[in-house]
Amino acid sequence: MTKPYLKPIALAVSLALSLSACGKHEQAEQTAQAPAPASTVPAAAPAPKVFDVSELGDAGQVCQDFNGFVNAKWVAANPIPNDRTRWGAFDKLAEDSLNTQHDIVDAAAKDAANAKAGSIEQKIGYLYASGMDEAAIEKAGFEPIKPKLDAIAALKNSKDVADYITQGFAQGDAQVFQFGAGADFKEAKMQIGYTFQSGLGLPTRDYYLDDKYKDIRDAYVDHVAKELELTGVSEADAKKQAGQVLAFETELAKASLAPVELRTPENQYHFVTVKEADKITPHFSWEAFFKAQGVTVDKGFSLSQPKFFAEFDKLLASAPVDQWQAYLRYHVISDASPYLSQAFQDNRFDFYGKTLSGQPEQKPRWKRVLGGVNESMGEALGQLYVAKMFTPEAKARAKDLVDNVRNALKARIQNLDWMSDETKAKAIAKWNTFLPKIGYPDKWRDWSGLEIKQGDYYGNVMAAAKFNYQYDLAKIGKPTDRLEWGMTPQTVNAYYNPTDNTINFPAAILQPPFFYANGDDAINYGGIGAVIGHEASHGFDDEGSQFDGDGNNANWWTKDDRTKFEARTDKLVQQFNDYTPVKDKPDAHVNGKLTLGENIADLGGLNVAYDALQEALKKNPQEAGEKIDGYTEDQRFFLNWARVWRGNIREKEALLRLNTDPHAPASLRAIGAPSNMEAFATAFQCKPTDPMVRSGDKQVKIW
Repeated sequence: MTKPYLKPIALAVSLALSLSACGKHEQAEQTAQAPAPASTVPAAAPAPKVFDVSELGDAGQVCQDFNGFVNAKWVAANPIPNDRTRWGAFDKLAEDSLNTQHDIVDAAAKDAANAKAGSIEQKIGYLYASGMDEAAIEKAGFEPIKPKLDAIAALKNSKDVADYITQGFAQGDAQVFQFGAGADFKEAKMQIGYTFQSGLGLPTRDYYLDDKYKDIRDAYVDHVAKELELTGVSEADAKKQAGQVLAFETELAKASLAPVELRTPENQYHFVTVKEADKITPHFSWEAFFKAQGVTVDKGFSLSQPKFFAEFDKLLASAPVDQWQAYLRYHVISDASPYLSQAFQDNRFDFYGKTLSGQPEQKPRWKRVLGGVNESMGEALGQLYVAKMFTPEAKARAKDLVDNVRNALKARIQNLDWMSDETKAKAIAKWNTFLPKIGYPDKWRDWSGLEIKQGDYYGNVMAAAKFNYQYDLAKIGKPTDRLEWGMTPQTVNAYYNPTDNTINFPAAILQPPFFYANGDDAINYGGIGAVIGHEASHGFDDEGSQFDGDGNNANWWTKDDRTKFEARTDKLVQQFNDYTPVKDKPDAHVNGKLTLGENIADLGGLNVAYDALQEALKKNPQEAGEKIDGYTEDQRFFLNWARVWRGNIREKEALLRLNTDPHAPASLRAIGAPSNMEAFATAFQCKPTDPMVRSGDKQVKIW
């Protein structure tokens, strides 16, 4: 189940997303050897630059448009690849990670028959090879999902529908809603079951209800009809069923919460007993559901959005069986499409890739199959990735930088002038229980119960889905394991989890441009240091601040302190509400409330990383006074922060993300936090009237 409370720094390029505080400049490593005759010595390759200042714009831009100054040249010279909807620092590093993973899975596939029986190398090899076997997949067509389609065709009444959904979950095939394990918001040291709204084919409820999305709805209906036709449904019947699907999902959408509403903890958790849940859904037995899943819920579980589940039950009672069949039939096909023949993959891409996101070309097959491997056996692949790419020494160095940034956050909290001593003491108590996790898990998952077969891609994906679902459900009723990871090591991202109070930095992000093993302090603190500060600051953003150090959803604030905090965060909401990032779309604003948590974390993270840099420079005064390529350490700190967010995005994708993404557009993240920092204005000698300087009542100071 997707954990709605995990807070990544950026959407992993699913959106999916390696450290030292040493003050050394990057330089090429050389091995001593006897010199060759001059005529045979090739020209030495220049040492890689930590920061290439030739990419910077005119100096007059700095205080006007810092993002343009740092990134415009690079963006112009690096167009978005046709198989992507955006391209920037995160995406380039993610592409590097994919290429490394490709080498790993390709080698595993070639050697699978000779690998140790049952090893992760063999399973990953067979899984990847089955996905790359185009001939077998094309020959199978939609044969792999015929048993499910036949079962749907046999449904006769609402009880049959409820039973079908229940049994589907038991096989790892979720429909209508999500179910999985999570820390109890009121007793976070224990895991309970969570149900969560889902079931929509369009991004959010607004896409069903707002007139401005009518063209997308029409395209969606065409897409649904084509999916059905690909399984042998006549054109006329497919159009009828597609209309039924849209009408059905519209009713679900009306009862669904919007993304900004889902950020509220109260909308993520609603604890009920099984009997109380059955009263909300009298036509859907939770007792039968849990029995089929093999789960004992004891005191109860979280029926997280009661209004949604009441509507689900209403549709069980009132929607005609043929409408339920159309809805379930489409979602079975859609869910399976990435693993079926090319016609299914093309139809899915035409809508979700081209129409919704503006992506010109589908990703090559190896990337799509690699995505399936990551979804099915991501941590196992991560184990192989770490062995190749991330050393214990790098992990140890990363810990030093994490500790330095965390200490800077503690000092910030202690020195706040707006927070009472009572609340400060509780904030520090929470800080004391932070658990940083770096690179990869201390203990790897056991995959011995998962059977992967040669030549059965869809069957393998479904076997993994069931295996992973059962692995998740086995946590219910057991203590929360704070050492478990919610991201794979090969993901270019990082996250904070408020229910276990951990900050997590996968190996793949601990690389340039975020971190340079021999880079100067400013570059490292402006890159990975700010990422560390960002994740730590999430513990004190508008949502994270509603959880205590044990991960419980509890109020540890005085009323007056919370009021002062919200007055400051309201100013940040307004700052981002005012941004209109899509060219020629002046009415397309950032949603300051949806992006508030990330914007608080950016502002707090950049401030604490800057403080940590100043502490590091005190220990290295020579570096503190030195310019590199004409720029001071303070300037290089902000330059690397902006460079991390360089990139371009297609218009359709940008508009989609304004509606769905809790992160502000990257171009605004490059300038949003620095514009509130006096250190930035001082570093570049900006005037109070410059666009990059927010002063007076407009300046936002929180942590």
